[in-house]
Formats: sequence, C-alpha cells, structure tokens
Amino acid sequence: MFVRIRNLREDSDKTQREVSEYLFCDQSLYSKYERGLRDVPVEVIIKLAELYNTSTDYILGLTDEKAKYPSKKL
Repeated sequence: MFVRIRNLREDSDKTQREVSEYLFCDQSLYSKYERGLRDVPVEVIIKLAELYNTSTDYILGLTDEKAKYPSKKL
C-alpha cells in the first residue's frame, strides 16, 4: 500500500507537504505512511482515495484498476 500512495502522489506532482496539509497531519507522519513505518488509518485511506480520485481498494492493493467505482443510484 505504501508504494501506491507514494506513486499516486508523485504521479500527481504533489509534495509530501502538500498531501500532509490536505490530511491535516505533520509531513513527518505522512512520510512514515509512505515508507510503511506507520499504519495508515482508514480515514486517511478514504481521504487519499478522494484526493487522487481512485478507490480505496486500489490504494489497499486489492485491485490494479485505478478508476474510481461509479456511484450506486438508489
């Protein structure tokens, strides 16, 4: 998972500081997420999926499809 969040950030031309500000956390904490030194909380995974317009399954490595799932209509 940590490789994917780093790749998503780099593909989006964002810095760790920019992403950490979006997440309202310290840059050093976000760096630890990317290096696999800290577990990424569910809330952060959801926010990252929203930021990069992808699915949480992609970030978690459950799929290789980057496209976000379409919303279900009720």
